[in-house]
Amino acid sequence: MITITLPDGSRREFEAPVTVMQVAESIGPGLAKATVAGKVDGRQVDACDLIEHDASLQILTPKDPEGLEIIRHSCAHLVGHAVKQLYPDAKMVIGPVIEDGFYYDIWREQPFTPDDMAAIEQRMRELIDTEYDVVKRMTPREQVIEIFTARGEDYKLRLVEDMGPEVTAMGLYHHQEYVDMCRGPHVPNTRFLKSFKLLRISGAYWRGDAKNEQLQRIYGTAWADNKQLKAYIQRIEEAEKRDHRRIGRQQELFHLQEEAPGLIFWHPKGWAVWQVVEQYMRRVYRESGYQEVRCPQILDVSLWKQSGHWDNYQENMFFTESEKRTYALKPMNCPGHVQVFNHGLHSYRDLPIRYGEFGACHRNEPSGALHGILRVRGFTQDDGHVFCTEGQIESEVTAFHAQAMKVYADFGFTDVQVKLALRPEPRLGDDATWDKAEEALRAALRAAGVEWQELPGEGAFYGPKIEYHLRDAIGRTWQLGTMQVDFMMPGRLGAEYVDENSQRRNPVMLHRAIVGSMERFIGILIEHHEGRFPAWLAPVQAVVMNITDAQADAVRGARETLAAQGFRVEADLRNEKIGYKIREHTLQRVPYLLVVGDREKENGQVAVRSREGEDLGAMTVVEFAARLRSEDVH
Repeated sequence: MITITLPDGSRREFEAPVTVMQVAESIGPGLAKATVAGKVDGRQVDACDLIEHDASLQILTPKDPEGLEIIRHSCAHLVGHAVKQLYPDAKMVIGPVIEDGFYYDIWREQPFTPDDMAAIEQRMRELIDTEYDVVKRMTPREQVIEIFTARGEDYKLRLVEDMGPEVTAMGLYHHQEYVDMCRGPHVPNTRFLKSFKLLRISGAYWRGDAKNEQLQRIYGTAWADNKQLKAYIQRIEEAEKRDHRRIGRQQELFHLQEEAPGLIFWHPKGWAVWQVVEQYMRRVYRESGYQEVRCPQILDVSLWKQSGHWDNYQENMFFTESEKRTYALKPMNCPGHVQVFNHGLHSYRDLPIRYGEFGACHRNEPSGALHGILRVRGFTQDDGHVFCTEGQIESEVTAFHAQAMKVYADFGFTDVQVKLALRPEPRLGDDATWDKAEEALRAALRAAGVEWQELPGEGAFYGPKIEYHLRDAIGRTWQLGTMQVDFMMPGRLGAEYVDENSQRRNPVMLHRAIVGSMERFIGILIEHHEGRFPAWLAPVQAVVMNITDAQADAVRGARETLAAQGFRVEADLRNEKIGYKIREHTLQRVPYLLVVGDREKENGQVAVRSREGEDLGAMTVVEFAARLRSEDVH
């Protein structure tokens, strides 16, 4: 007898090995119809897979997150089926699941066009309508090679070779005449794939290396039902409206150009936003006991070898030479801050010592990964490092957490998820040290009363880290701040303090940032607020406008009075109708529009209007300044 234990604790017994689908059928036809796959003893399997021993079983349906991922992965295979029918010369590469969707990389001599993508989507729908069964067959390695050789699938043969001879059999999924190779699981029938849409085509490289041949990547999304698909498409459309690159052009905040890939040209208005963010963060750190430092942009590679970056991060670094010495542009600020700490001997009574820097860093990101100001090669971090004892970790982390949550709220983010990224491969140090570092962060999160999710394998090479994931106005999540505990780098770089027993010890180093990359954070702010920054953050907080030339002096005076108080205010004295001026500045998303006509000039007032079109009435410049000041989060 085989005993199957279900998630609710109930058990079912079978006289012989049984498939996931057969278990579902024994529970009821409704569940069987909804079964996508299963999890046997925590491992995902196909609905057709046999269970040959006593086991726990979770039956996966489209309502389960894992079931939805399987639907998306199966849709990627369906792309392959449609492409091979329409373009037999195409060679299939890989088709993984990504957030909210999937893609398939394909080699084809001719580039796919939008018309091609429409044809592929139409053929996919035709195939889905046949509701054919997806058949899994475990196939000996030699036979897999024969199948893909006969089909001319060169990239599949390379993938087989990558697996090594120790892998003697592989899962082949048969979609009618089309065959693909995969670990699986996949849906048992194409009827699960009806709620999908192809989104776009882009370039990619084999194995992600620009030195290799170029491929074409077809992106798509898939959902459990059409209602979810429609909601997602609406989110995409909303995201396009909020695209920071488009708003950046409209509001003249910044631009990018080919001569400086991954680097940003900030315009006066964009730099005004930058300065508001930087000065806000500078005040936060100053009030929290951080001393601001500034370290060199390039350092000899010997220091990067000591720190561990040479062995673990070299491919992401830029290098230069001078007088037969090799230097690296810093990808991170931490080794420089250790040098500042090392310049003098510290007592345990001095700890914690907190350094902060708005440090400019450079990382050699692949050109295909660059995206506006959200993913760049040159960026500035609100970076800081705390040198402390092990006993001070908890208090420092809990204080940082409270500080970070206030900052996020001030910038308009109230939905924040906390995650703990654990030891990766490769990494520095031994397991005992990682156990200690990870438990130190867990203890601090417990002390802060925080619920968190753990992310195995996603920590930095030198230590685990707490991550802050913020949900924006349209439901997307962005990973921003981090707090990392590091037992490795201080010892590697010779950082020491004298303890209460006059013994020299290595301090613990906490790496922390709240907004992370300033460039990326500003891009997120643009999209979160759709360019409608709160008044305290807006590049131009108000525009003063005249109706006729008779009010020009009054407009200049109002602007000068407000500017003298530190407000970002412009005057619009153009010989245009006031309705035209109001419309133009509303489109520029200026928070307040101040109009001066004859009556306002006579009364020493301005007529105040919000960008939403609300008439706030007439008030003196002093009264308006007080209103503007009251909206400042400082």
